[in-house]
Amino acid sequence: MFQILVVEDDKNARRLMCAILTRYGYEPITAENGEEALDVLDRKHVDLILLDVMMPRMDGYEFTNTLRMAGNTIPILMVTARETQEDKKRGFIIGADDYMVKPVDEEEMILRIAALLRRSQIAGERKLVVGKTTLFYDSLSVKTEEGMLELPQKEFMLLFKLLSYPNKIYTRRQLMDEIWDMDSESDERTVDVHISRIRERFRTDPDFEIITVRGLGYKAVLHKK
Repeated sequence: MFQILVVEDDKNARRLMCAILTRYGYEPITAENGEEALDVLDRKHVDLILLDVMMPRMDGYEFTNTLRMAGNTIPILMVTARETQEDKKRGFIIGADDYMVKPVDEEEMILRIAALLRRSQIAGERKLVVGKTTLFYDSLSVKTEEGMLELPQKEFMLLFKLLSYPNKIYTRRQLMDEIWDMDSESDERTVDVHISRIRERFRTDPDFEIITVRGLGYKAVLHKK
């Protein structure tokens, strides 16, 4: 059972999150602020942190920064009432893995948690297996039934991202922000170019394909055998 640390100063919100997590088979552990959460991490194993931002004593930004500066890579899902682009950007820059705005949709929260836990497991193994296709993170290479292929960094990261979350639609802007520098001068057409190259390289791969979702972006679809 995955253990999830809920860091939230509001008692009712904390109780509600714990009830949802328990219902979906997770084991919640609680803390009322960042300082208390650090103490919990010293004593218990935690697989993911569900983190409020606005808290007394040590807020979510300071807590996240403290963890990342110490080399801790536990997945962090920030939950906050603040939804400006600058707030989100600040959270991602200091090391948050995902970001949700209150009031939180229960189903969306559970889906995001499951995706983060899966990505964390993939990152720990440094590879991603899709059917008979294997992506090796450290060497930026892909092994298929036809052999081994080394990809340019951006192409590999783009493919790795899409295959890590099959059927999830990503807008071009989301992919730009995560894979290219957020201040990059490249425009969103760069994503289209890289997608075209990926499709050409893996047009005969029986395990997956990259689908264009008109008006939205792209998603990876896995082929069932």
